[in-house]
Amino acid sequence: MKMEKFDPLNGSIAHVLDFLGEGWSMLIIRESFFGIRRFEEFQRHLGIARNILTSRLKKLCENGILERVPIKEGAKRHEYLLTHKGKELLPLLIALTQWGDKWVYGEGNEPVIFLDREQGKQISPIRVHAEDGRELRPREMMPTAGPGANEEAKNRLQELLALAREIEKQ
Repeated sequence: MKMEKFDPLNGSIAHVLDFLGEGWSMLIIRESFFGIRRFEEFQRHLGIARNILTSRLKKLCENGILERVPIKEGAKRHEYLLTHKGKELLPLLIALTQWGDKWVYGEGNEPVIFLDREQGKQISPIRVHAEDGRELRPREMMPTAGPGANEEAKNRLQELLALAREIEKQ
């Protein structure tokens, strides 16, 4: 059963987890950012079974994250390229890496550090910022119904808003 069926907000997280929630999918996307393009390269670098790799690549292509293109005009062999949609997953990939470095490995034990290529310095942690550039903490944000919210989501978000107001009064 699809994850979205369990989400009363009918939100984006459930939909994204439907096609990215499998661990192999994020690793394939990571390898794509590292420049891996061919089936054999994914298999070699990840040690993933061929049938699982085939399934994940197909799903990532169906969801517009990767594009399967011939290696050259008329070739039978293909490679997998990140689409614009796929490239926009970079902040998620960095955030997952930074979170894992901090909470799984601990400071000073990071397996992979991302550097600014131009300056050679470690990139800053991913944070949430307001439109004016201020860093926001969770209590400074509020979910609200968007134009695609269904009635169940609108009701749940109204409940959350009421709860937040009650907490503010305390």
